[in-house]
Amino acid sequence: MKKKVKLGIAAGVLAAAAIVTVARSGKAAPETYRFVTVQRGDVDATVSATGTLEPVRTVQVGTQVSGQISALYADYNSHVKKGELIARLDPTLLKQAVIQAGADAERAKADLDQAKYQLDQSKRLFATKVITETDYRTAEHAWAVADAANTSAQASLDRARQNLRYANIYSPIDGVVIERNVDVGQTVAASFSAPQLFLLARDLTQMQILAQVDESDIGQIKVGQPVTFTVQAYPDQTFDGTVSQVRLESKTEENVVDYTVVISVANKDGKLLPGMTATATFLVASATNVLKVPDAAVRFHPSQEMMAELRSERSGQDSTRGAMAARGQGAGGGGPGAARPGAGSRGPSGGGASAAGQGAPSFAAAPGSAWGGGRPTDRATLWYLDGTGKLQTIRVKLGLSDGQMTEISGNGLKEGMNVVAGVTSSSAEEATQGSTNPFQGGNRGGGRFRMGF
Repeated sequence: MKKKVKLGIAAGVLAAAAIVTVARSGKAAPETYRFVTVQRGDVDATVSATGTLEPVRTVQVGTQVSGQISALYADYNSHVKKGELIARLDPTLLKQAVIQAGADAERAKADLDQAKYQLDQSKRLFATKVITETDYRTAEHAWAVADAANTSAQASLDRARQNLRYANIYSPIDGVVIERNVDVGQTVAASFSAPQLFLLARDLTQMQILAQVDESDIGQIKVGQPVTFTVQAYPDQTFDGTVSQVRLESKTEENVVDYTVVISVANKDGKLLPGMTATATFLVASATNVLKVPDAAVRFHPSQEMMAELRSERSGQDSTRGAMAARGQGAGGGGPGAARPGAGSRGPSGGGASAAGQGAPSFAAAPGSAWGGGRPTDRATLWYLDGTGKLQTIRVKLGLSDGQMTEISGNGLKEGMNVVAGVTSSSAEEATQGSTNPFQGGNRGGGRFRMGF
């Protein structure tokens, strides 16, 4: 009977040990850590900006004379040819101005003829000493004044006739009407500046984007650079363009300095319309067939439990090696295969890290900083589980980033490798530890999730 009891107790101990083992291995299960995969592919570094689609060349059609719009021969989206009549002003007042100017010119011509006759008479009389030199000079002056008045009257007549011709408004180019700013019956005044009647675009098959690029990114933009962009009207379609100009003029709004970049765009199918807002992406660098990982893994900060677990594992490995070295030294008596004094006990801070610690970060730094002090901006530490389910780290060098994936390189990296991007800790453990940090939100569903942000 006692023998059976002892067997039952032994079986219970073994079962409990198995449960502890499963629970410990369960800590490395996918429910505890969120993993992302190291992939192989291309990474493109880009700069984004927004701008407005515009025709490459536009012409504002106005009027040089004032008057009332009597007729319109073009409307929105009308295709017009150079020299085509597109609008007309009421010519009534302009015709009257021509008649008045003509009458003034005729009177000036009559005055000139009269002055010429008097001058000829004065020459003959002055030659026979009938009139004085003063009278002769007076006749000459009257003729000169009449000649000038006649010239002025002819100029006024020509101007009135030209203004009458301006009542007919013609298209200056072959193009498309994209704006019409007047209606029939509307009065336009051209006293100080020519009012705009139409806005014509020469060719909508070639357009441009005027994108505003921040001063921190403008140094990466070059003429001839490829650009892709999207518009809200076609959210699922990507259009192509090319940088044609980087304007030197800067614009400052709310202490932000921007530069205008002109992007040439082909619009053969006519989908793109003037005024559309475009979100442009400039390709500034590209890496092909490289290892990359989601940014969450690069930004991941380990929890205190992860740091403690890795310290404990490294300490146990160092202790085991130290004991093995001590046993070898005692047995071999300092032979050729014996370890040198102190070689087995030198840790990460001793200048001679063990084989298990090579490539791993020093944990003498503050928790959450795997590099100690200021971490290089082009380096990061990735966390992963080895074949036995134990936490390990690997140092990587960072390359290009497209905002979602980052190029990485380093010894030990493999395509398809799973690295930690987030970790959860149970609410029960937090309650046991007395965690009351208001910035670490609890999850009633069973845990807090820690991500690489």
